[in-house]
Amino acid sequence: MKRLIPSLLETLEKGLTLANPLIAQALWHLRHPTRRGVLKACAALPLLFVLYVLILIPFTPGIGDIRKAKVEQPAQILSADGKLLAEFKPSNREWVKLRDISPNVVNALIATEDHRFYQHWGLDWRRTASAALHTFSGDRQGGSTITQQLARNLYPDEIGRAPTLTRKLKEAITAFKIEALYTKDEILETYLNTVPFLYNAYGIEMAARTYFDKSASDLTVLESATLTGMLKGNSYYNPVLNPERALQRRNTVLGQMVKYGKLTPAAYATLSRKPLRIDFERQTEPPGPAPHFAQQLRKWLASWADRNDYNMYADGLVVRTTIDSRLQTMATQAVTLQGNQLQGIANSVWGTRAGCSNGRDLLQTFLRETPDYRAAKDAGLSDDDALKRVSSDRELVKSLCESKTRVQADFLAMDPRNGQIRAWVGSRDFSQDPFDHVQQARRQPGSTFKPFVYAAAFEAGAKPTDTFVDKPVEIPLAGGEVWRPGDEDEPSDRKISLRDGLAYSRNRITAQLMETVGPNKVARLARAMGVRDSELDPVPSLALGTSPVTLKEMVSAYGTIANLGGYVEPVMVTRIEDRKGDVLAEFAPVPPKQELSADADRMLIDVMRDVVNRGTGSSIRSRFGVRGDVAGKTGTTQGNADGWFILIHPQLVAGAWVGFNDSRVTLRSDYWGQGAHSALPIVGDFFQRAQRSRLIDTRVKFATDQEPGWFAERSARLRAWFGNLFASSPPARPEAPVAPRGTTRRAPASAPAVPVEPSASATLAEPRDIPQPPLLQAPGSAPGSAPAAASGAVDGEARGGGEPALAPTPTPDDVVPPDAGSPANALPGTSTNGGSSP
Repeated sequence: MKRLIPSLLETLEKGLTLANPLIAQALWHLRHPTRRGVLKACAALPLLFVLYVLILIPFTPGIGDIRKAKVEQPAQILSADGKLLAEFKPSNREWVKLRDISPNVVNALIATEDHRFYQHWGLDWRRTASAALHTFSGDRQGGSTITQQLARNLYPDEIGRAPTLTRKLKEAITAFKIEALYTKDEILETYLNTVPFLYNAYGIEMAARTYFDKSASDLTVLESATLTGMLKGNSYYNPVLNPERALQRRNTVLGQMVKYGKLTPAAYATLSRKPLRIDFERQTEPPGPAPHFAQQLRKWLASWADRNDYNMYADGLVVRTTIDSRLQTMATQAVTLQGNQLQGIANSVWGTRAGCSNGRDLLQTFLRETPDYRAAKDAGLSDDDALKRVSSDRELVKSLCESKTRVQADFLAMDPRNGQIRAWVGSRDFSQDPFDHVQQARRQPGSTFKPFVYAAAFEAGAKPTDTFVDKPVEIPLAGGEVWRPGDEDEPSDRKISLRDGLAYSRNRITAQLMETVGPNKVARLARAMGVRDSELDPVPSLALGTSPVTLKEMVSAYGTIANLGGYVEPVMVTRIEDRKGDVLAEFAPVPPKQELSADADRMLIDVMRDVVNRGTGSSIRSRFGVRGDVAGKTGTTQGNADGWFILIHPQLVAGAWVGFNDSRVTLRSDYWGQGAHSALPIVGDFFQRAQRSRLIDTRVKFATDQEPGWFAERSARLRAWFGNLFASSPPARPEAPVAPRGTTRRAPASAPAVPVEPSASATLAEPRDIPQPPLLQAPGSAPGSAPAAASGAVDGEARGGGEPALAPTPTPDDVVPPDAGSPANALPGTSTNGGSSP
C-alpha cells in the first residue's frame, strides 16, 4: 500500500499535465469563437435536447399506468355475509360519462382552456411558443393544453408542479402518451372527472352538487362558466369566499365562448349581468354501516398494499372482512337507542338548553380553555373581564355546552374462538364524532378489570369458596401514602367468598386479593390475555381498574376468558381478492396461545356467571331476557365518569363503554352513571336481538366441568368396588345423575331463581323493573348460603332475584375510590382473612 499510493499520485500528476493544454485550448476557442465553431454548437444543441428528452422518458408514467388510471377501480370492502361496507376512493368523486355531462361544460372548457383541443396531439406548439415569449418578456402565461393538465392531475408526484423545464418536458411526454392511448372524448371525460374543485369535491359531478345542488347533466351556461372559471385558481376564484372575483372570471369565460362561437353576443349581454346564485353545500361521502371499522381497515390495507405492490385505489381489490352486517346493524341500533335516552338525561341534569345552567362552575373552567378566552387575556383583560366577554357570547356558550355534554358510547363484538370482529361501533354518530372510541380512546375500566385479579388468584391455587374478611383495608404505598379502598356500605367484619366478592363487585375484598397475588403478576396476566397496547401501572389500585385501556383491549382479553384461557389476536380480514375473484391473500385463524390455565379459567367463568345470574349484571336476564350460558362483568369509575359492561358467550364476546369525551363531565347520577344502567343496556339490547335472530346459539355452553384425571377415576372405581363388596345391603341409587361435560354448574342453594324469559322487557325509564341484589346472609344461616355483608345495597348495579315492592335507592357498585389512582410501586401483601388464602 505504501508503494501504491505514490504511484497513483504520480499517474494523476502526469494526466493533469497532458490535459492542461487541451483545457487551455478549449477555453481559448470559447473566448475567440469562429463561424464554424458557432455552427457546430448550434447543431449540437438540438441533439443535446433530444438526448435529454430521451433520458426523461423512463421517468414519466408508463403506458400501463395511464391505462390503469382510465379504468381505476377502488377497493371494495365486503362484510362476512357479502354486503358492501365501504369503497376506498382516493377522493370524494363520482365518475360520470361524458354523455351525462352538460354540453355547456364542454363548450366552456374548450373555449377557455384549449380552443385547438381537437387539432393537436397533446401539445399546442403555437400556444406554447406564445406563452414562452410572454414569460421571457416578464408576463408569465400558461400554455398547457387540457391533455397536459390531465397529466398533472393524474400524476402529480411523478410530474410535479415546479415551474422548471424538466417538469414541462415530463408533462409534454406524458401528454403525448395520453393522446396515443385515449380518444379525445375519453380525455375530456377523464379530465372532467379528476379535476379538483375545493371542499373535497373532485370531478364535475361533485362540483355541481357542492356549488349548485344539482347533477352535472343539469348545469346551465352560467353555472358551467362559473365552474370552468375556477380552474385557473380554485382559491382565488372561489365563488363562496370571493364572489366578486368569481363573477368577473365567469364573465371572462362567457367572453371566450363568444369568441370561439359557443355563445352569441346577445346571450352574453344578457347572461353577464346576472348574479352567481350559488347554492353551496359540502358533499360528504356516505359513512357506510361500519364507518369506524372501515377507518381502521383503511390504514391496515394501505400498509398491506404497499408491502405487496398493489394500489388500493385502482387495482379493484375486494376485501372480505369479519364483520357480520346483521350484527353490525343491531349494534348500531343498540348504541343509538341507549345513547339518545341517556342524552335526554344529560340535557336535563346539565341544563344544556340553557347553556349548562346547572353546571356553571365547570362551564367557567371550559370557557377558560377556549381560544376566545386566551385572546381576551392576551389583549390585556383581567380574568373576570375576559370571562365576562366570552360568557356573553351565547353561541359560543351553547356550542361549548352541547359538545361537552354530548353522551358518547362505543361497542365491540368478537368471536372468541378465532378473534374475528363481528361488530364495531366507535361512537354514537360518525358524522358528528368520527373519533374512534373503540381503538383510540383510553379510559379507566373500573371493575371490569377485576376478573384479571381473580384469574391470577385462581391460577395461584385459590378457590371460589376462599374467603376474606370484609374489613377496612389500608395498603401502604411508596412515599408513605396509604391506599384505603372502600365500598358504598360500611365494613361488616364478616367473611365473604371470592365468588361473592366478584359477583357483587366488592372493592375491599378485591383489594385484599390483589395484595395477596401481587400487582405485577396481575399486570403481566392482563397483558398476556389481551391488554397489550395500553400501559398498566403495577400498583395495588390497578385491581379496581385505574390504568386507562381501550374497549378493544378489554373485549380481546375477555375473549381469552371465553376461549378457556387461549388468546387469539383480533382480526378484521379473512381474504383479499382481485377484481376477477382470484385470491391474493388469505388469513387463516391463528391457533390460540394458552395464557391462562384452563382449570383457572373454568373457575373464573363459573364465578362470572354469578355476576349475571344474581349479581351486578343480573338485569341482562331479568330485563333483556338473554338466555343461555353467559357471564360478564360491570364496571363504573370514580364519579361515574365511565360505565362499562362486557358479556361473554362461547360464540361471542360483546362489550360497551358509555361516558363523555371529557371525563370531568358525568351524568351526575349514582343510578344512571353506573355501568349496569348505562353500558349494560347496549349489550343487553344487542344480545337480545342476536338471539332472537338465531345469530347466537343459546344451547352452546362453556366447557367448565372438569373431567377427573386417570388416578382420580381409578380411585373412585376402587372405592366403589370396596363399598359394594363389604356393604350389608345393595348400594342406593344416586339421587341425581352426574352432569355431563360441558353443562352448567348449578348455583348455590341459596341463590335466587333467575328469570329466563320475562313476560315483558322493561324500559330504560322504569328503574323499578330492574331487580336489586339480595343482602348477603349472616354466618350460621342455612348451608350453602352466601356469606354476610353489612346491611343496605351491596353493589348498586342491577340486583338479582325478587322484585321488592319498594326498591331501595340505588347506590354505586364498584366505584374507584378517590385515592385509587395514587402512583406507587407494588408491595406484596399477605392475606389477613380467617379462611384459606390463595
